[in-house]
Amino acid sequence: MPSRVPVPLLGRRGPAPTPTHSSPCLCSLPGHCLSRPAWQARTCLAPEDSWWVMSAVAEGLELEAAAAAAEDAARDAAEAVDTGPEEPPLLAGNRLSLDLYPGGCHRLLHLCAQQPSQLLQVEFLRLSTHEDPQLLEAALARVPWSLPLLRSLVLKGGQRRDALGACLRGTLITLPDSLSGLACLAHLDLSFNSLETLPACILEMHGLDALLLSHNRLSELPEALGALPALTFLSVAHNCLQTLPKALGALSTLQRLDLSENLLDTLPPEVGDLSSLCELSLASNQLQSLPASLVGLRSLRLLVLHSNLLTSVPAGLAHLPLLTRLDLRDNQLRDVPPELLSAPFVRLQGNPLGEASPEPPSSPGTLLVLEMPRLFLTSDVDSFPVTPQGCSVTLACGVRLQFPAGATTTPITIGYQLWLPEPGLVPLGPHDSLLSGVLELRPHGVAFQQDVGLWLLFVPPRARRCREVVIRTRTDNNWSDLDTHLEEEAPKRLWAHCQVPHFSWFLVVSRPVSNTCLVPPEGTLLCSSGHPGVTVTFPPGATEEPRQVSMQVVRMAGQELRALLGEPETAVSPLLCLSQSGPPSFLRPVTVQLPLPPGVTGLSVDRSRLHLLYLAPPAATWDDITAQVVLELTHLYARFQVTHFSWSVPPQLPQCPPPKSVQPTSPSSPPRYWLWYTTKTCVGGLARKAWERLRLHRVNLIALQRRRDPEQVLLQCLPRNKVDATLRRLLERYRGPEPSDTVGMFEGEQFFAAFERGIDVDADRPDCVEGRICFVFYSHLKNVKEVYVTTTLDREAQAVRGQVSFYRGTVPMEVPEEAEAARRRKDVDALWMATLPIKLPSNLLSVAGRLGPDWPAVALHLGMPYRDLQRIRHEFRDDLDGQIRHMLFSWAERQAGQPGAVGLLVQALEQSDRQDVAEEVRAVLELGRRKYQDGIRRTGLASEDPALPGSSPSESPEPGQA
Repeated sequence: MPSRVPVPLLGRRGPAPTPTHSSPCLCSLPGHCLSRPAWQARTCLAPEDSWWVMSAVAEGLELEAAAAAAEDAARDAAEAVDTGPEEPPLLAGNRLSLDLYPGGCHRLLHLCAQQPSQLLQVEFLRLSTHEDPQLLEAALARVPWSLPLLRSLVLKGGQRRDALGACLRGTLITLPDSLSGLACLAHLDLSFNSLETLPACILEMHGLDALLLSHNRLSELPEALGALPALTFLSVAHNCLQTLPKALGALSTLQRLDLSENLLDTLPPEVGDLSSLCELSLASNQLQSLPASLVGLRSLRLLVLHSNLLTSVPAGLAHLPLLTRLDLRDNQLRDVPPELLSAPFVRLQGNPLGEASPEPPSSPGTLLVLEMPRLFLTSDVDSFPVTPQGCSVTLACGVRLQFPAGATTTPITIGYQLWLPEPGLVPLGPHDSLLSGVLELRPHGVAFQQDVGLWLLFVPPRARRCREVVIRTRTDNNWSDLDTHLEEEAPKRLWAHCQVPHFSWFLVVSRPVSNTCLVPPEGTLLCSSGHPGVTVTFPPGATEEPRQVSMQVVRMAGQELRALLGEPETAVSPLLCLSQSGPPSFLRPVTVQLPLPPGVTGLSVDRSRLHLLYLAPPAATWDDITAQVVLELTHLYARFQVTHFSWSVPPQLPQCPPPKSVQPTSPSSPPRYWLWYTTKTCVGGLARKAWERLRLHRVNLIALQRRRDPEQVLLQCLPRNKVDATLRRLLERYRGPEPSDTVGMFEGEQFFAAFERGIDVDADRPDCVEGRICFVFYSHLKNVKEVYVTTTLDREAQAVRGQVSFYRGTVPMEVPEEAEAARRRKDVDALWMATLPIKLPSNLLSVAGRLGPDWPAVALHLGMPYRDLQRIRHEFRDDLDGQIRHMLFSWAERQAGQPGAVGLLVQALEQSDRQDVAEEVRAVLELGRRKYQDGIRRTGLASEDPALPGSSPSESPEPGQA
């Protein structure tokens, strides 16, 4: 995989080095591109961005004294940094992005010590706070002195992650007072840090337009915050705020306010004085009521209040003239004003609407029961306290827990984690389906004084007849199913609820209906609730001690069976699974009754064609035990007696060799009985094939490339009946080949995708082994991944045509590029499943990366309306590369089917004084024309004489039209 080229920091303006990440694909117009993830972005916002940047006139402060304390540290850092070659690096506009490089503070101190003249023109600075705190403080102290024109300062953590993938906070806990001297500063981002109080210098930045403080540890905001007269955007999400200052209402210019994921239980009435406020988010707090002054927010367009404790809302919210969305989901609203109930922009799901309120105490002498505390955890919290008082907890992943009063005698801390399902972590029977992820609750094995209520969200199963949904848990290294109740909150929002005595791992599965009974010494009868003709009779004296017996019955459609086997006269009974606790044998014979196969009666049956088959896990073969039992036939049923559910089959009985494709079942899987009626003699092979079909899911594999960025590939495994609907939804943003042929996969089966013929995975991923992407198939969960790919082949003049192949099993050491022998076999034994083409079109690698801040001029010369420019600046305000790519491909979409698209781009570049980029485009076009003419001559379609018509380069199509 090619290494990424670092971006130069400072120097003269000119062509930038070729970027190694995605570039616009301009030789195959129209096209699209998607901005890279945040960790691949290399630049800040454009200097013309009106949302983040506003002009500010302030008196300059004397910074010499403030910077003197850091001067020694800067000199030491400068001496420690390698200055590199004598040639000065290049300056890409007026931005300095040091957040993606190790030692960003050292680099900044080195530049401040050198004091090049270009440094004084820098207006946008990005710096990571994953640095030594003292070094970070020294570097920030030099900023006002060395970058006096700074308009945007981004000091974010979050670039590093822990072992579980969660973003780590930066080390920033305050800011030096000297930063108040940044008179032009309009945008300050301090997200993902460790701030506990707001730095005092921020309150003196009177020109500040946008202040981002999300993902810190702020417990309060100062009253002086209202003295920021130019502030239009304030984000304090994911903090620990319990109250808000009254002075917040003095921010008359504030347009967007995000206070979600805090601990607010009330709002000051002064919030209603925010006359310019357009968007207000208070989601995931503890609000029980709202001030009536909110109805005075006449500019409000979006109000988000979901996941609170609201019991009432002001009716006047329905009359706000500009309001387009009011989100009240997951609150405690039992009654809503009619104006809001009928409004189309109001969302009310998850509220107990219409339910009766809890009854008050019947008499003054009745003891008042304290309301149980309620906790709503955010995504960055993985533990919570529980006291003897009890509590109700909602996790960020949607799981709900209820600890009754007295469940614990002492305070305890509960930890949780949601794991991705893996074969080693998900115990499934042959006919089970996984419906959820795996939830781990800690500490394991600690018993509660009272059972704890657990609610898990799950995917609705597609097949419900004769099946049930249960919560499966692990106890003492054994998995068992809990007594589960289902609750439906909405048609597609289902909860599985159970009571648990202690914590472990939990997951939701769909299984065949299980009927269980306790067999006493007096005997009993066990019947199947889904198939009444299937019974097991235990006579008196069959057991000395009570034992538990369970039964599952699985049916296979006769039409499907005959089509699979090609045997029109074959029929089967339902498949019976039996398991028990206690000794393996019974003291008296137990009678098992199965229905005769469809179309067969006791009067017309040919006994030579009737076979009773038996499968004992972990064996993979079906054995014919007809000769070992006495079959008693009635008109509709066959009965036989057994003294044990396990059999030892004599070796002389005819057996068929087991296939390699049959996966051994779990040792805890119960024995199975199956009654067959067929003319075949080797029935075990037919049963094995039919049993596989019962467990196989018919799926298709797709590989699509995003239209706006062909290097982003979507890989997905879909049930056959969902392919068409999914493609209709995806093809607006993706394009690619038709889905693969239908293949069969088992629940929980591992497979992987291998990129071949010059295509490689572009980034390190935990699910990527030697360039191959690992999957585990679960029929009800989304088996989809998006992968960035790259190639080492030349793409400047022609496309790279590679492919992605899907193989079964775990990732092998080597995958042959052409597995022709495997591809001729499309049954469940075959290693190979499908191969789909991947095309990386030829592109102009350096165009987008070299436009820099000149892109608005290029866009206007291409005919893009100014309002579209403003929209792009707003949508990609933190990503200059995203602004450029979106502009280019938005224009390319409008050029679909029109000739001369690339010529228009060259003309716009020249009119924007970017002759350097225009010349590069011309060179690539000329290379494409020469290769086009060479291809014409090789195929004999044109004369070798360049003077003849048809051989002129002017008649070759532009790459944008080819």
